[in-house]
Amino acid sequence: MLLRFNFKNFKSFRDDTTIDLTAAKIQEFNDHVVPIGNEKVLPVAAIFGANASGKSNVVEAFNYMAEYVAFSLNYGEENIQNGRRVRYNKPAPFLFDDATKNDISYFEVFFIDSEKDGAKTYQYGFTVSSVGVQEEWLNYRSRTSRGDFKRIFYRCAGKELSLSGIPEKYRENITVSLNKETLVVSLGAKLRIDKLKKIRDWFLANEFADFGHPIKNLFLSSNIPEGFTEDENVRKRVIRYISTFDPSIIDFKVEVIKTHDEDDESHIKIDAVHKLVNSNKTAAIPLENESAGTLKMFALYPMLENVMKSGGVYFVDELNAKLHPLLVKAFITAFLDPQLNVNHAQLIFTTHDTWQLDSGILRRDEIWFTEKNSNGISTLFSLYGVLDENGVQIRKDENFEINYLRGKYGAVPKLNMLNFF
Repeated sequence: MLLRFNFKNFKSFRDDTTIDLTAAKIQEFNDHVVPIGNEKVLPVAAIFGANASGKSNVVEAFNYMAEYVAFSLNYGEENIQNGRRVRYNKPAPFLFDDATKNDISYFEVFFIDSEKDGAKTYQYGFTVSSVGVQEEWLNYRSRTSRGDFKRIFYRCAGKELSLSGIPEKYRENITVSLNKETLVVSLGAKLRIDKLKKIRDWFLANEFADFGHPIKNLFLSSNIPEGFTEDENVRKRVIRYISTFDPSIIDFKVEVIKTHDEDDESHIKIDAVHKLVNSNKTAAIPLENESAGTLKMFALYPMLENVMKSGGVYFVDELNAKLHPLLVKAFITAFLDPQLNVNHAQLIFTTHDTWQLDSGILRRDEIWFTEKNSNGISTLFSLYGVLDENGVQIRKDENFEINYLRGKYGAVPKLNMLNFF
């Protein structure tokens, strides 16, 4: 489970930023808290804020880190595909400050293994600039350890690589093969080093869905679960899921249309089968012609299934877009239900739906806000850490929605009259 994500100098976030999923010592919704090892962890974090305040950038920062871990081998100097070198995935620093636009960007996670894997806590991070990786570190702490983290490896540009926690037989290979744009974790996972493969695989178990991007929304109907076209049991699971909000869909009809060109992939045609009113007959409608809400729920399913199985983290940008509030609530509570979420998957999502602030489903430490100042600098903070005008912590029985819209917590748009006509 993810404990904390720290980052700095990424897009609108110039300064040190943290989203923390360890539970605060508060007495509310105690059934949300997952005890694992020596930690108490939350399954959900909801991020609110004005448009352009930086909500999406929190998700994109983690996505950048995850993609770098997954693909940094492709940035190697010798990696040529189709006659061209694979482009290095440069970071996106804060550009409105001369001190940061050419500086390093920083990314770090703390996560904990499952109980069956020993509940070890890992600290992994790296800094990266326009020319490559500047620092990278991996440390761990066992469940029984009360002291500091133990080093697995440490890397710093221009200094000797420290691989004290890596089996000796792999050290020379890593030292010789590593280049400035590749992460030790990515290379080590390729070499099948268990300690490093564990880190890489943890990132691969996480999922990302962006519903705030109009171009990506055009492809909702093409995001299908693994095995959907050939396995009837997979389709039945999707039907059970779909029927919770659209009982008129009783089946899916799948047709694989082969092309005459051997180089072209086959096209998959999916129809949603509806039962006709007062009849035993059915009608098939192309999936892409279903409502935007149905398409979104269909698109959410494959990644939801994956994280529920793996215990990964599901990052969803604009969860509320095109969905009824009760559907959003049902989606969130799936992560809060220990009988359904047996592998302790986590959900981090951005939203504009303020009703969730006072819907009786979120703890104060599960509610986060982003705010951007006049210099374009975003900050991220938890409702649990907000103090009122008297320096007193926000009470758990406040009406969070009304007080948020009144501006008590900040993170709301600063509006002027729309007098541009």
